Amino acid sequence: MTVVVTGVAGFIGSHVARALLARGVRVVGIDNLNDYYDVQLKRDRLGDIAHPHFAFHQTDFADHAALEAALRGVEIETIVHLGAQPGVRYSLVNPRAYVQSNLSGHLNMLEIARHHGVRQMLYASSSSVYGMNKSLPFRVSDRVDHPISLYAATKKADELMSETYAHLFRIPLTGLRFFTVYGRWGRPDMAVWGFVERVLAGQPITVYNQGQMRRDFTHINDIVAGILAAIDTPVMDDGAEKAGGSISPHRLFNIGNNQSEELMKLISVIENACGRKAQIDFQPLQPGDVLETYADISAISQELGFTPSTPIEMGVPDFVDWYRSYKGL
Repeated sequence: MTVVVTGVAGFIGSHVARALLARGVRVVGIDNLNDYYDVQLKRDRLGDIAHPHFAFHQTDFADHAALEAALRGVEIETIVHLGAQPGVRYSLVNPRAYVQSNLSGHLNMLEIARHHGVRQMLYASSSSVYGMNKSLPFRVSDRVDHPISLYAATKKADELMSETYAHLFRIPLTGLRFFTVYGRWGRPDMAVWGFVERVLAGQPITVYNQGQMRRDFTHINDIVAGILAAIDTPVMDDGAEKAGGSISPHRLFNIGNNQSEELMKLISVIENACGRKAQIDFQPLQPGDVLETYADISAISQELGFTPSTPIEMGVPDFVDWYRSYKGL
């Protein structure tokens, strides 16, 4: 069995690759190692994955010719498409990067799934698709027609393209709407990493909207558990309505902690884990930011038995311990 993991040098992708390899699965990893954040961190993740059953291709999946060449002759059972251009605020600065990676790249992966006759493909969506939805918690049945960032718009477009391919070519597809993932080997552009880095360095942290924001912070261990559960139970092409409303073999799941935490509570937990107080620089709400996220996980819980088990009181200290070790502090 061979599983292709895109974004394998990324945060979630590297964890998924390690988990699959631990199961005895052969993994082919795809990543272009771009410089959106520190490339050395990506190389270090790859070094941590190193395994006889792991093959890595430094390839841009938005380049269809290069992608097809990298995967030529590979008998692919499952695709876990986690690669993307992430970040809400960066989409205001470099919008074309999102079109190339998240739109053209997603289409290329759908074409690989189609022509390789894969058993299934899972792909990363985002809680950002919910925009300023006032109905909490966010349900996969909610309408998501009003994205407030280009990043969110591209993720919604990925879901629409996937629905089309599931309908036309009967490819079993699962879209995973991730909610604020954090943990070991995380991303420097995310709040938990940035706050911990600056608190430990004695530098001020920037907090938007006077801290009046809430997020469903989800630990990487829970995210990986949900992805593995989805891999183990592919969506059926049985004409029944799926999570998200499709009658094609395409379902959508929220993967979150099912707990919306106040941003100031997160900062308090970080202060306790770091053993020092944060200096806070309050700033206005930024364009594209949402005020609150909160995942209704009933669909994935009922279908796959998914139950998150890592509150921030456990997950944040674990990240701080890893961060100190990784940075040699």
